[in-house]
Amino acid sequence: MRLTIQHRTTYTYTRPVTFALQQLRLTPKQGIGQRVLTWQTLVEGGQKELEYDDHNRNHVMLVSYGGEGHKIVVICQGTVETSDNNGVVGHQAGFAPLWYFRRQTPLTKQGMGIRSLVKGLSAEVEDPIARCHALSARVLEAIDYKTGHTDARTTAEEALAQGAGVCQDHAHVFIAAARQLGFPARYVSGYLLLEGQQSQEAAHAWAEVYFDSLGWVGFDVPNSICPDDRYVRVATGLDYSEAAPISGLHTGEPEGEAIDVDIQVQQ
Repeated sequence: MRLTIQHRTTYTYTRPVTFALQQLRLTPKQGIGQRVLTWQTLVEGGQKELEYDDHNRNHVMLVSYGGEGHKIVVICQGTVETSDNNGVVGHQAGFAPLWYFRRQTPLTKQGMGIRSLVKGLSAEVEDPIARCHALSARVLEAIDYKTGHTDARTTAEEALAQGAGVCQDHAHVFIAAARQLGFPARYVSGYLLLEGQQSQEAAHAWAEVYFDSLGWVGFDVPNSICPDDRYVRVATGLDYSEAAPISGLHTGEPEGEAIDVDIQVQQ
C-alpha cells in the first residue's frame, strides 16, 4: 500500500519564547514492510541545528527557536510504501542490546497492578506469541479507550488503576506486562490509516515484543491486531519519552502556549 502523510504541528504564544531546543522524531523508518519513497520536514519560525540517528535508530532533527516570533510550525510530509507482514519487523538491528528492552522506566514500572494483570498467564498459554495476544486482550479488557483521562506523564500503573486511557497508555501497560513476563518490549510511535477518516489530531502508538523465532512483532492493543500495511513506523524506544514525535526544553515559562496538531493519512 502507498500512503501519503502530512503532519502539521503549530505552536503559538502570547509572548515570544526566549529560547527553546526541540528533538523531532518524525521521519519514518526504512525496514521490513516499509519503504520511504519521499519525506521532508519543514520548520517555520525556527532553525534546524543538526540531524543524527539515536541509539534506537530513530532519525532525530534538532531544532532551535526563540526571539521575536509568536508562532512555530513544523510540517512533515511524504509518501511511504508498506506491506502486510502480520506485524513482524525482523530481528534487532539497532545500537541497543536486547537486554536494554527489559528495563523498567518511570512510565513502565511494574507494580501490583501489572503483576496482577499477568498472573497465571504463563501457565495458561504455553506458546509465547499466543501468550502476548492473550496479554493484549487482558490489557484492552482492563483499560477502556477514553480520551481526557491521561496525559504523556501517566504511568502504566496509573492508567491501569484508572481503567481508562488512550493508545499510549495501552502500549505502556502492555510493555510493562510483557517485560514482567520476561520479554524484551518497546514502544512504537507512528501513523495509522483510518477508514473514512483522513484528518487526525494525534499520532498512533503501539508496542513490539521480541521473539527469538521472528524478531520484533507489533501488537496494537486498542485495535486488537498486529500492525498491517495501514501502519507506518516512525520511532521506537523504551517508552513514550524515547519515541515522542516532538520533545525538548525551553528557557523561561512560555505564556499562552497553544498547540494544534493536524495529521492526514491517505492511500
